[in-house]
Amino acid sequence: MTPGHGSKNLSSRRYALAGLVTNILLAIVKLLAGVAGHSYALIADAIESLADIVGSGFIWGGLFISARPASDQHPYGYGKAEPLAALAVSFLVFLAGIGIAIEAIREIITPHHTPAWWTLAILVIVVITKETLFRIGVRRARADGSTALATDAFHHRADAITSVAAFIGISIALIGRWRTGTDAWAPADDFAALFASAIIMANAIRLMTPPLRELLDQQSDTIAEEARQIASKVPGVVLVQKSFARKSGILYWIDMHVWMDGQMSVRDSHTVAHAVKDAVRTGLPNVRDVLIHIEPAASSSPP
Repeated sequence: MTPGHGSKNLSSRRYALAGLVTNILLAIVKLLAGVAGHSYALIADAIESLADIVGSGFIWGGLFISARPASDQHPYGYGKAEPLAALAVSFLVFLAGIGIAIEAIREIITPHHTPAWWTLAILVIVVITKETLFRIGVRRARADGSTALATDAFHHRADAITSVAAFIGISIALIGRWRTGTDAWAPADDFAALFASAIIMANAIRLMTPPLRELLDQQSDTIAEEARQIASKVPGVVLVQKSFARKSGILYWIDMHVWMDGQMSVRDSHTVAHAVKDAVRTGLPNVRDVLIHIEPAASSSPP
Protein backbone atom coordinates (compact mmCIF):
# COMPACT_ATOMS: atom_id res chain seq x y z
CA MET A 1 0.00 0.00 0.00
CA THR A 2 1.38 3.41 -0.97
CA PRO A 3 1.94 6.15 1.68
CA GLY A 4 -1.10 8.08 0.42
CA HIS A 5 -3.36 5.08 0.75
CA GLY A 6 -1.84 4.35 4.17
CA SER A 7 -2.76 7.81 5.47
CA LYS A 8 -6.32 7.37 4.18
CA ASN A 9 -6.60 4.05 6.00
CA LEU A 10 -5.31 5.65 9.20
CA SER A 11 -7.87 8.46 9.06
CA SER A 12 -10.59 5.88 8.40
CA ARG A 13 -9.53 3.88 11.44
CA ARG A 14 -9.60 7.02 13.57
CA TYR A 15 -13.17 7.70 12.42
CA ALA A 16 -14.18 4.10 13.21
CA LEU A 17 -12.58 4.39 16.65
CA ALA A 18 -14.39 7.69 17.32
CA GLY A 19 -17.66 6.01 16.31
CA LEU A 20 -16.89 3.10 18.64
CA VAL A 21 -16.34 5.39 21.65
CA THR A 22 -19.45 7.43 20.82
CA ASN A 23 -21.60 4.30 20.52
CA ILE A 24 -20.42 3.08 23.92
CA LEU A 25 -21.33 6.36 25.60
CA LEU A 26 -24.70 6.67 23.84
CA ALA A 27 -25.62 3.05 24.53
CA ILE A 28 -25.05 3.55 28.26
CA VAL A 29 -27.03 6.80 28.33
CA LYS A 30 -29.95 5.40 26.29
CA LEU A 31 -30.13 2.16 28.28
CA LEU A 32 -30.20 3.96 31.63
CA ALA A 33 -32.67 6.56 30.36
CA GLY A 34 -34.89 3.88 28.83
CA VAL A 35 -35.07 1.88 32.05
CA ALA A 36 -35.55 4.93 34.29
CA GLY A 37 -37.97 6.62 31.88
CA HIS A 38 -40.08 3.50 31.11
CA SER A 39 -39.36 3.68 27.37
CA TYR A 40 -38.79 0.45 25.46
CA ALA A 41 -38.23 2.42 22.26
CA LEU A 42 -35.23 4.02 23.98
CA ILE A 43 -34.08 0.63 25.27
CA ALA A 44 -34.39 -0.75 21.72
CA ASP A 45 -32.33 2.19 20.53
CA ALA A 46 -29.71 1.28 23.13
CA ILE A 47 -29.68 -2.33 21.92
CA GLU A 48 -29.08 -1.08 18.38
CA SER A 49 -26.19 1.02 19.70
CA LEU A 50 -24.76 -2.04 21.45
CA ALA A 51 -24.80 -3.82 18.10
CA ASP A 52 -23.11 -0.75 16.64
CA ILE A 53 -20.35 -1.08 19.25
CA VAL A 54 -19.54 -4.58 18.06
CA GLY A 55 -19.95 -3.40 14.47
CA SER A 56 -17.56 -0.49 14.86
CA GLY A 57 -15.07 -2.91 16.39
CA PHE A 58 -15.39 -5.14 13.32
CA ILE A 59 -14.98 -2.16 11.00
CA TRP A 60 -11.89 -0.93 12.84
CA GLY A 61 -10.42 -4.43 12.74
CA GLY A 62 -11.16 -4.79 9.03
CA LEU A 63 -9.48 -1.46 8.27
CA PHE A 64 -6.50 -2.41 10.43
CA ILE A 65 -6.02 -5.76 8.68
CA SER A 66 -6.52 -4.30 5.20
CA ALA A 67 -3.68 -1.86 5.85
CA ARG A 68 -1.17 -4.70 6.22
CA PRO A 69 1.34 -4.95 3.37
CA ALA A 70 1.18 -7.83 0.91
CA SER A 71 3.03 -11.00 1.90
CA ASP A 72 4.28 -14.15 0.17
CA GLN A 73 1.07 -16.00 1.03
CA HIS A 74 -1.13 -12.97 0.29
CA PRO A 75 0.50 -11.26 -2.70
CA TYR A 76 -2.72 -9.33 -3.42
CA GLY A 77 -2.74 -7.83 0.05
CA TYR A 78 -5.48 -7.92 2.68
CA GLY A 79 -7.97 -5.48 1.14
CA LYS A 80 -10.81 -8.03 1.27
CA ALA A 81 -10.82 -7.67 5.06
CA GLU A 82 -12.80 -4.43 4.59
CA PRO A 83 -15.85 -5.85 2.75
CA LEU A 84 -15.71 -8.97 4.92
CA ALA A 85 -16.00 -6.80 8.05
CA ALA A 86 -18.79 -4.76 6.44
CA LEU A 87 -20.73 -7.94 5.60
CA ALA A 88 -20.33 -9.29 9.14
CA VAL A 89 -21.58 -6.01 10.61
CA SER A 90 -24.61 -5.91 8.29
CA PHE A 91 -25.57 -9.43 9.37
CA LEU A 92 -25.13 -8.47 13.03
CA VAL A 93 -27.41 -5.46 12.63
CA PHE A 94 -30.05 -7.65 10.94
CA LEU A 95 -30.03 -10.01 13.94
CA ALA A 96 -30.33 -7.04 16.29
CA GLY A 97 -33.40 -5.87 14.34
CA ILE A 98 -35.04 -9.27 14.76
CA GLY A 99 -34.37 -9.22 18.50
CA ILE A 100 -35.82 -5.72 18.88
CA ALA A 101 -38.96 -6.71 16.92
CA ILE A 102 -39.58 -9.74 19.13
CA GLU A 103 -39.19 -7.74 22.33
CA ALA A 104 -41.32 -4.85 20.99
CA ILE A 105 -44.22 -7.24 20.31
CA ARG A 106 -43.89 -8.62 23.83
CA GLU A 107 -43.99 -5.09 25.26
CA ILE A 108 -47.06 -4.18 23.18
CA ILE A 109 -49.12 -6.93 24.79
CA THR A 110 -47.75 -6.16 28.28
CA PRO A 111 -49.28 -3.11 30.09
CA HIS A 112 -46.72 -0.59 31.32
CA HIS A 113 -46.24 3.07 32.22
CA THR A 114 -46.08 5.99 29.81
CA PRO A 115 -42.44 7.04 29.14
CA ALA A 116 -41.07 10.08 31.00
CA TRP A 117 -41.06 13.38 29.09
CA TRP A 118 -37.34 13.95 29.59
CA THR A 119 -36.50 10.92 27.45
CA LEU A 120 -37.30 13.14 24.46
CA ALA A 121 -34.34 15.39 25.31
CA ILE A 122 -32.03 12.35 25.30
CA LEU A 123 -33.29 11.38 21.85
CA VAL A 124 -32.70 14.87 20.44
CA ILE A 125 -29.06 14.69 21.54
CA VAL A 126 -28.72 11.20 20.04
CA VAL A 127 -30.18 12.24 16.67
CA ILE A 128 -27.89 15.26 16.36
CA THR A 129 -24.80 13.23 17.33
CA LYS A 130 -25.58 10.31 15.04
CA GLU A 131 -26.48 12.45 12.03
CA THR A 132 -23.22 14.37 12.47
CA LEU A 133 -21.23 11.11 12.53
CA PHE A 134 -23.11 9.91 9.44
CA ARG A 135 -22.27 13.01 7.41
CA ILE A 136 -18.61 12.91 8.42
CA GLY A 137 -18.44 9.19 7.64
CA VAL A 138 -20.02 9.50 4.20
CA ARG A 139 -17.52 12.21 3.19
CA ARG A 140 -14.65 10.09 4.52
CA ALA A 141 -15.91 6.93 2.76
CA ARG A 142 -16.26 8.73 -0.58
CA ALA A 143 -12.79 10.26 -0.27
CA ASP A 144 -11.21 6.89 0.60
CA GLY A 145 -13.45 4.64 -1.53
CA SER A 146 -14.01 2.43 1.52
CA THR A 147 -16.97 0.01 1.57
CA ALA A 148 -16.45 -0.72 5.27
CA LEU A 149 -16.45 2.95 6.20
CA ALA A 150 -19.62 3.56 4.16
CA THR A 151 -21.31 0.72 6.05
CA ASP A 152 -20.25 2.21 9.38
CA ALA A 153 -21.51 5.65 8.33
CA PHE A 154 -24.95 4.35 7.34
CA HIS A 155 -25.07 2.58 10.69
CA HIS A 156 -25.11 5.99 12.30
CA ARG A 157 -27.90 7.14 9.96
CA ALA A 158 -29.95 4.05 10.87
CA ASP A 159 -29.46 4.82 14.55
CA ALA A 160 -30.60 8.41 13.96
CA ILE A 161 -33.73 7.15 12.18
CA THR A 162 -34.60 4.73 14.99
CA SER A 163 -34.14 7.56 17.48
CA VAL A 164 -36.54 9.75 15.48
CA ALA A 165 -39.06 6.88 15.49
CA ALA A 166 -38.64 6.57 19.24
CA PHE A 167 -39.16 10.33 19.63
CA ILE A 168 -42.43 10.16 17.69
CA GLY A 169 -43.66 7.13 19.64
CA ILE A 170 -42.87 8.66 23.03
CA SER A 171 -44.48 11.95 21.97
CA ILE A 172 -47.70 10.16 21.02
CA ALA A 173 -47.71 8.28 24.33
CA LEU A 174 -47.18 11.52 26.28
CA ILE A 175 -49.93 13.33 24.34
CA GLY A 176 -52.27 10.43 25.09
CA ARG A 177 -51.38 10.62 28.77
CA TRP A 178 -52.04 14.36 28.80
CA ARG A 179 -55.42 14.04 27.03
CA THR A 180 -56.81 10.98 28.80
CA GLY A 181 -54.94 10.93 32.11
CA THR A 182 -54.23 7.21 31.60
CA ASP A 183 -51.52 5.00 30.11
CA ALA A 184 -53.79 3.83 27.31
CA TRP A 185 -51.47 5.27 24.64
CA ALA A 186 -48.29 3.96 26.24
CA PRO A 187 -47.89 1.16 23.63
CA ALA A 188 -47.18 3.86 21.00
CA ASP A 189 -43.65 3.78 22.36
CA ASP A 190 -43.45 0.04 21.63
CA PHE A 191 -44.96 0.40 18.17
CA ALA A 192 -42.19 2.93 17.49
CA ALA A 193 -39.64 0.31 18.52
CA LEU A 194 -41.30 -2.21 16.19
CA PHE A 195 -41.18 0.29 13.33
CA ALA A 196 -37.53 1.00 14.13
CA SER A 197 -36.73 -2.72 13.97
CA ALA A 198 -38.16 -2.88 10.44
CA ILE A 199 -35.96 0.05 9.41
CA ILE A 200 -32.94 -1.61 10.99
CA MET A 201 -33.48 -4.92 9.16
CA ALA A 202 -34.18 -3.23 5.80
CA ASN A 203 -31.06 -1.09 6.19
CA ALA A 204 -28.99 -4.18 7.09
CA ILE A 205 -30.13 -5.99 3.94
CA ARG A 206 -29.27 -2.96 1.82
CA LEU A 207 -25.84 -2.68 3.41
CA MET A 208 -25.07 -6.32 2.61
CA THR A 209 -25.09 -5.70 -1.15
CA PRO A 210 -21.89 -3.60 -1.70
CA PRO A 211 -19.55 -5.86 0.34
CA LEU A 212 -21.03 -8.98 -1.26
CA ARG A 213 -20.38 -7.55 -4.71
CA GLU A 214 -16.83 -6.63 -3.76
CA LEU A 215 -16.12 -10.07 -2.27
CA LEU A 216 -17.43 -11.68 -5.47
CA ASP A 217 -15.13 -9.43 -7.59
CA GLN A 218 -17.92 -7.64 -9.40
CA GLN A 219 -16.63 -5.74 -12.41
CA SER A 220 -16.12 -2.00 -11.89
CA ASP A 221 -17.10 -0.74 -15.35
CA THR A 222 -16.16 2.89 -14.70
CA ILE A 223 -12.60 2.14 -13.53
CA ALA A 224 -12.12 -0.47 -16.27
CA GLU A 225 -13.17 1.96 -19.00
CA GLU A 226 -11.04 4.79 -17.62
CA ALA A 227 -8.02 2.45 -17.52
CA ARG A 228 -8.72 1.32 -21.09
CA GLN A 229 -8.84 4.89 -22.38
CA ILE A 230 -5.59 5.79 -20.62
CA ALA A 231 -3.82 2.69 -21.96
CA SER A 232 -5.06 3.34 -25.50
CA LYS A 233 -3.16 6.63 -25.62
CA VAL A 234 0.23 5.10 -24.78
CA PRO A 235 2.60 5.11 -27.82
CA GLY A 236 3.02 1.61 -29.25
CA VAL A 237 -0.47 0.45 -28.23
CA VAL A 238 -2.65 -0.55 -31.18
CA LEU A 239 -5.79 -1.57 -29.31
CA VAL A 240 -6.92 -2.36 -25.77
CA GLN A 241 -9.46 -5.11 -25.21
CA LYS A 242 -10.95 -6.99 -22.27
CA SER A 243 -10.23 -4.41 -19.62
CA PHE A 244 -11.38 -5.71 -16.23
CA ALA A 245 -11.28 -4.05 -12.80
CA ARG A 246 -11.96 -5.52 -9.38
CA LYS A 247 -11.94 -3.79 -6.01
CA SER A 248 -10.04 -4.94 -2.95
CA GLY A 249 -10.40 -2.61 0.02
CA ILE A 250 -9.86 0.94 -1.26
CA LEU A 251 -7.73 -0.16 -4.22
CA TYR A 252 -8.40 -1.67 -7.66
CA TRP A 253 -6.64 -4.39 -9.64
CA ILE A 254 -6.76 -4.13 -13.43
CA ASP A 255 -6.47 -6.91 -16.05
CA MET A 256 -6.35 -6.02 -19.74
CA HIS A 257 -5.42 -7.37 -23.17
CA VAL A 258 -3.22 -4.94 -25.08
CA TRP A 259 -2.62 -5.31 -28.83
CA MET A 260 0.80 -4.28 -30.16
CA ASP A 261 2.61 -4.55 -33.49
CA GLY A 262 3.28 -8.25 -34.09
CA GLN A 263 6.74 -7.43 -35.45
CA MET A 264 7.76 -5.71 -32.20
CA SER A 265 10.55 -7.40 -30.23
CA VAL A 266 9.85 -8.93 -26.83
CA ARG A 267 12.02 -6.27 -25.20
CA ASP A 268 10.12 -3.42 -26.88
CA SER A 269 6.69 -4.88 -26.12
CA HIS A 270 7.78 -5.32 -22.51
CA THR A 271 8.77 -1.65 -22.41
CA VAL A 272 5.39 -0.58 -23.82
CA ALA A 273 3.57 -2.81 -21.34
CA HIS A 274 5.39 -1.10 -18.47
CA ALA A 275 4.53 2.28 -19.96
CA VAL A 276 0.86 1.25 -20.01
CA LYS A 277 1.02 0.13 -16.39
CA ASP A 278 2.70 3.35 -15.27
CA ALA A 279 0.24 5.50 -17.22
CA VAL A 280 -2.79 3.76 -15.69
CA ARG A 281 -1.44 3.95 -12.15
CA THR A 282 -0.54 7.61 -12.61
CA GLY A 283 -3.92 8.49 -14.07
CA LEU A 284 -5.82 6.41 -11.50
CA PRO A 285 -4.08 6.66 -8.10
CA ASN A 286 -6.50 4.15 -6.56
CA VAL A 287 -5.23 1.39 -8.90
CA ARG A 288 -2.82 -0.93 -7.07
CA ASP A 289 -1.57 -2.97 -10.03
CA VAL A 290 -2.17 -3.67 -13.72
CA LEU A 291 -1.76 -7.13 -15.25
CA ILE A 292 -1.23 -6.89 -19.01
CA HIS A 293 -1.63 -9.68 -21.55
CA ILE A 294 0.05 -8.77 -24.86
CA GLU A 295 -1.65 -9.68 -28.15
CA PRO A 296 0.10 -9.46 -31.55
CA ALA A 297 -1.52 -7.19 -34.13
CA ALA A 298 -0.89 -7.85 -37.85
CA SER A 299 0.14 -4.25 -38.35
CA SER A 300 0.00 -0.88 -36.67
CA SER A 301 -3.74 -0.84 -37.43
CA PRO A 302 -6.30 -2.46 -35.14
CA PRO A 303 -7.06 -6.10 -36.00
